[in-house]
Amino acid sequence: MFIVARKKLNYRFHNPNTVETTADYILKVFMEVNEKKVERAMQEAAENVWEENDYGEKREILD
Repeated sequence: MFIVARKKLNYRFHNPNTVETTADYILKVFMEVNEKKVERAMQEAAENVWEENDYGEKREILD
């Protein structure tokens, strides 16, 4: 039986962008990924406002 020692891998990434540029890029990616969910939430909120105005009561959004 042979025992093989595993070497721990060490990764380093070089990011030439500023912190602000990186944060902006990540925000854009998250917004794109969640676009349909945000649109659905906005539609539900708009419907709730419309119903609240029609019925005079508040409806909560449960997700």
